[in-house]
Amino acid sequence: MLRTFENPLPGAHRTRAQSLTLRVLTVNTHKGFTAFNRRFMLHELRDAVREVSADVVFLQEVQGMHERHPQRVENWPDAPHYEFLADSIWTAYAYGRNAVYPFGHHGNAVLSKYPILRYENRDASVSGPEKRGLLHCAIGVPGQDRELHAICVHLGLREAHRRVQLRLLCELIHEQVPSEAPLVVAGDFNDWRVSAEQQLAHAGLAEVHAHTHGRPPRTFPARFPMLRLDRIYVRGVRRFRPMPMPQRPWAHLSDHSPLAAEIEL
Repeated sequence: MLRTFENPLPGAHRTRAQSLTLRVLTVNTHKGFTAFNRRFMLHELRDAVREVSADVVFLQEVQGMHERHPQRVENWPDAPHYEFLADSIWTAYAYGRNAVYPFGHHGNAVLSKYPILRYENRDASVSGPEKRGLLHCAIGVPGQDRELHAICVHLGLREAHRRVQLRLLCELIHEQVPSEAPLVVAGDFNDWRVSAEQQLAHAGLAEVHAHTHGRPPRTFPARFPMLRLDRIYVRGVRRFRPMPMPQRPWAHLSDHSPLAAEIEL
């Protein structure tokens, strides 16, 4: 049974024609490689993502293009990685290019089984070479009188940068997401000190795992998780529950463990 909010978030009890339960997944793909770039695992990662049967998938560090890897890496796909992962399962996808370098680029992506009506990749870079973005998608879901808003996040490594990026995230939510609309914010927050909670609580966001278990889960490094870097936040939904994820095969597919949740709109 899905967990009910003890303190309902804004919009959580609005009237709708019918309820809908969605499954969401977030994972940092590490550009298709295992930790330390030892092996290319994108094909195995696609199989694992499919097994979760998520309706909406949030991806970070997804390779958009690389000119040299196709000649060097066996089984490098012809399509951008987000298209390869979407395949025929997720008919809609959006990509936000963040880091651009001489031979390619990577960024965030959202895959959806429902139509992505519009999307925007907002630059959240602060200073220096580290480029970050906030990929915001408005998704049309059946039987709902409001769009589902999904924001894929990958924040910086420096805490001072993250504070600025969290403020930009809150501004984006205030400007672009109606208070009564269902919202999911997921991704790699790099918040190893777990200092983002209070700032995001002011935007009405609750972290799915922290609300249930008291704190976000450890997700990095994937083989021996110690740091609580990845999150799934929600606002304006009826119920939610975190989904347990197995150690295998995920610990061998990326340097981050995935997170998943079921959310009732």
